[in-house]
Amino acid sequence: MTVGVYRSNSDVRIERIPIPQIGSNEILMKVMASGICGSDLMEFHRKPKAGPNGSILGHEVSGEVVEVGNNIAGKYGVGDRIFVTHHVPCGECRSCRRGHGTRCDGFRLINNFEPGGFSQYIKVSGRSLDVGVIHLDDSVSYDQASFIEPLGTVVESEEKYKHNETVLIIGGGVAGILNAQMAGMNGAGKVIVTDINRDRWENACDFSDYAMNAKLFNPDLLKKINHGRLADKVIICSGAPEVTKQAFESFGDGGSVLFFTTPPKDVTINMDWYKNWRSLERVNMTYGATPESNQKAYELIRDGKIDVDSMISHRLPLEDLADAFKMASKGEGLKYIIHPNGDC
Repeated sequence: MTVGVYRSNSDVRIERIPIPQIGSNEILMKVMASGICGSDLMEFHRKPKAGPNGSILGHEVSGEVVEVGNNIAGKYGVGDRIFVTHHVPCGECRSCRRGHGTRCDGFRLINNFEPGGFSQYIKVSGRSLDVGVIHLDDSVSYDQASFIEPLGTVVESEEKYKHNETVLIIGGGVAGILNAQMAGMNGAGKVIVTDINRDRWENACDFSDYAMNAKLFNPDLLKKINHGRLADKVIICSGAPEVTKQAFESFGDGGSVLFFTTPPKDVTINMDWYKNWRSLERVNMTYGATPESNQKAYELIRDGKIDVDSMISHRLPLEDLADAFKMASKGEGLKYIIHPNGDC
């Protein structure tokens, strides 16, 4: 089968490997759609080497079951249309028992499908077959289903909104737009999105009340468009080092800051903690999505409450994966969906 292999920094190659052989408790899925995630782009730029055999990235996947192991034939059938997640909590460790599934001891250590989603087929095994697979309604396309995991991470953050609250979202990429839609759907009074990329902040106008160039943004401007007030909630959806400082300058009394994306290394926060002792309510960080959050994300997409179709800027064959990574790295477009087996 054809796969996209990450070999070294900014080096993605199209290669051929054998189709995975499944066991009696596994299934083989034909990958129909695989989204490029921001974390894939981080790997594309960060690591100098990916090991002797390279690395096959891609975890936002959906597809069709083409082979089923003998022991699970009653649960899965050939032709099933499914979404599958790469990480699931064990359900037994201390973090899981406390309700923090994405902090599970093994959550990031165990991949439940192989190779990665940028391949024509993946073998799904382990606990994912119990809790990490969602059977898709016929009304949900494979492209739409590839958004379940990224939207699930937004659901996982459990942000609550009130009708009079102002939400500032720093970063107008996929994460920012999904957060903007969720904030609006959940009753936020005003949603503001900033980004340095002109195309992205202009696109964000369709999903928010205000969108603007992040280079021009400052707390005084925020007050000007927000009746003299700063934001009630600030959601960081950008990995740029400077946005951390900006976020902590942009919340008002009782405000909160959510680190939605991975913060950059070696960035420290210098702020007057005494001054903010009474004004800052909460600083939160989030990572990943539990099966429950993915299920809710699926239902939001299925019921048309979150618009993911308008976010797709590129649909490309697997052979164009390297070009897709390069274009996405430059901030061109918004969401890239790879079709390893042709159009779906």
